[in-house]
Amino acid sequence: MIKDIIRKSRSYRRFYGEKAVKMDQLKELIDLARMSPSMGNKQPLKYILVCQPEMNAKVFENLLWAGYLKEWAGPTPEERPTGYIVMLRDKSINKNQTIDEGICAQSMLLGATEQGLGGCIIATINKEGLSNTLQVSEDYDIALVIALGYPKEEVVLEPVKEDGDIKYWRDESQVHHVPKRSLDELIINEIK
Repeated sequence: MIKDIIRKSRSYRRFYGEKAVKMDQLKELIDLARMSPSMGNKQPLKYILVCQPEMNAKVFENLLWAGYLKEWAGPTPEERPTGYIVMLRDKSINKNQTIDEGICAQSMLLGATEQGLGGCIIATINKEGLSNTLQVSEDYDIALVIALGYPKEEVVLEPVKEDGDIKYWRDESQVHHVPKRSLDELIINEIK
């Protein structure tokens, strides 16, 4: 079952804009992050939850989408996320990025997949603009933004080609292709 959830948990960038993500759904995802492992059990991450259309639009303005798709400006207004989780690092607990950000983001994305949602972890953020928009205290740094919604696109995993190119791409039908290295390529040695 976990393997199926991981296969379905892709970086989705187009959503059904008319299908709203609810605040209770976002809170459930934060609860998964809350229960996740934390380095030294410091638990330095805090969150701002957004699922109101006008504020969603303001959050969206501060994000950059799909770096490998140079010709794509991001989702159209009808295909934008309907919810966001803005992950903050409490500087009084930990000033530097840790493994916690990745652990908690993955926990939330797996939970989103189980709810029928899709998401995208975004690290290319206009942090100053988003901090001003959300009135983030100087006690916090924005670590990541997780965009969420009901996925409108198909994402296909495929083997990395012989040339080693790992860049994701879209075909003429807007199917999103994501090359993945083989299991044999990842295992350096098997010590028995």
